[in-house]
Amino acid sequence: MKAALKRVIPPALWRPVSSSYWWWRNRGQHLTALVLDPRWRESRRRLEAYRDSHQGERGFIIGNGPSLRHTDLARLKGEFTFGLNRIYLMFPELGFTTSCLVVINDLVIAQSAAEMMALTLPKFITWRARRYTPPWRWFRQDPSLIYLDTDFTGPEIFSDEATRRLFEGFTVTFAAMQLAFFMGFHEVILVGVDHNYVTQGTPNQAVISPGDDPNHFAPNYFGKGFKWQLPDLEGSERSYQMARQAYAAAGRRLVDATVGGKLTIFPKVDYNSLFE
Repeated sequence: MKAALKRVIPPALWRPVSSSYWWWRNRGQHLTALVLDPRWRESRRRLEAYRDSHQGERGFIIGNGPSLRHTDLARLKGEFTFGLNRIYLMFPELGFTTSCLVVINDLVIAQSAAEMMALTLPKFITWRARRYTPPWRWFRQDPSLIYLDTDFTGPEIFSDEATRRLFEGFTVTFAAMQLAFFMGFHEVILVGVDHNYVTQGTPNQAVISPGDDPNHFAPNYFGKGFKWQLPDLEGSERSYQMARQAYAAAGRRLVDATVGGKLTIFPKVDYNSLFE
């Protein structure tokens, strides 16, 4: 469809037409629905209950890298944990669930919505997921579901206000960092954020997995036939820099306890030392 439009639209007009299309898809529709759709008003009400609800506490953001296989995750039982995307595949062997789930990627949601809906833990999902997908809706009415108004266009900023627009920052980890800040956590610790991918290619390009997934903790995470987007590590690093600065300016800590992780933005801490 995009290629066909480029053939009929003069090159001088393509950029403004394309920009207008993406603005409408990622912001215009959302802004209209924010006013008209009662689901957003309900989500804002539920979000307010989380404002500064964990002030002064510590929380963990659990990535989905292979390093989780070398991390004693049993030690996180009883801690507040932000699970990301398909972390729930690990729940049966963990013996507990993360405190909440954060998901903002359309492809992950479209292929995993039924699995997510089966979870009873609080779910923070991008507002885009409210839309109907014939012949079913991605997410039905659910008391554990809270929408976040996230997008990947517009200003690249770190926001401390989760009831408004959140920049996605090229990674769901950044959305979780903003949500943790909103909740008032004094210290946020990254675990399993390897920042290292075996699969190479153009950042943000959608690809289909040809077989087992070498980039995450389980081979079926993005297993054979799963459509996903290649990471934008440089974009993620820009977002992480903003998060580090925001936490430091507020007198809070954002540190990295990933075992063998390649991320160099945050101060490193030894995972096991956190429980001594």
